[in-house]
Amino acid sequence: MIDPVAAEAAVVRIRAAFETLTPASLAQLDEVYTADASFKDPFNEVRGVPAIRAIFEHMFRTLEGPRFVVRDVVVQGGQCFLTWDFLFRQPRMGPQEQCIRGSSHLRLADDGRIAMHRDYWDAAEELYEKIPVLGALMRWLKRRASS
Repeated sequence: MIDPVAAEAAVVRIRAAFETLTPASLAQLDEVYTADASFKDPFNEVRGVPAIRAIFEHMFRTLEGPRFVVRDVVVQGGQCFLTWDFLFRQPRMGPQEQCIRGSSHLRLADDGRIAMHRDYWDAAEELYEKIPVLGALMRWLKRRASS
């Protein structure tokens, strides 16, 4: 198990990597993730740095100006929990910058790299409701389901 001081230092490095992520920096993802790291979010479940890199490459190809802003960090032993804002523009969603609020649960390997990365965010509220036609349907369904 990773030493608590080393875990804190690793999380500082990981936070900086996410907040400064660029298409060019994707080549160094093996410095952030172990070779067999797992990654899961509402749309993907993959294992290994090449598959994780492909998710971020897709993000940069399909969105304008994507970036993460980490808001909160909790480190306990070899685990970390981050809350973040994901900011981007998507022409089909209009010219304004969009924000998805979410969180990540990370398990660290002994060397301080990420062995497991699980993102939590509400795709319906944070994404689907912002798409013009689909958003109207999602908001209607939400109203019908609430008491």
